[in-house]
Amino acid sequence: MERALIVDDSRAMRRILSSTIRELGFEISEAGNGREALETLDALDDSVKLILVDWNMPEMNGLEFVTELRKTRQKFSSAKVMMVTTETAMEQMVKALEAGADEYIMKPFTKEAVVDKLRLLGLVV
Repeated sequence: MERALIVDDSRAMRRILSSTIRELGFEISEAGNGREALETLDALDDSVKLILVDWNMPEMNGLEFVTELRKTRQKFSSAKVMMVTTETAMEQMVKALEAGADEYIMKPFTKEAVVDKLRLLGLVV
């Protein structure tokens, strides 16, 4: 089964995203910040196909995480990364995509919007 990693310092946001992603057939792993997410990935195999990551987190933010992931974790090079964030400025979106994010969704969002983004990424039909 394919796995998704949800990275957000808000337990409530992880729960909301987990519910939606689990309904789409993914197993879920969670992390509270970018550093924890890298440690979690190091313990997992390449079944991780989707990573949903918040931008604003303590210790290691989402942009730092995406940059580090794309530079140093080659076994996850095919994993799709979607920023899920309150950052609405166009230049923030550009930074995230340049760092290696595949998609970007702004909070608050609907379940349908998440599914639409995953469809664009080729992860759901």
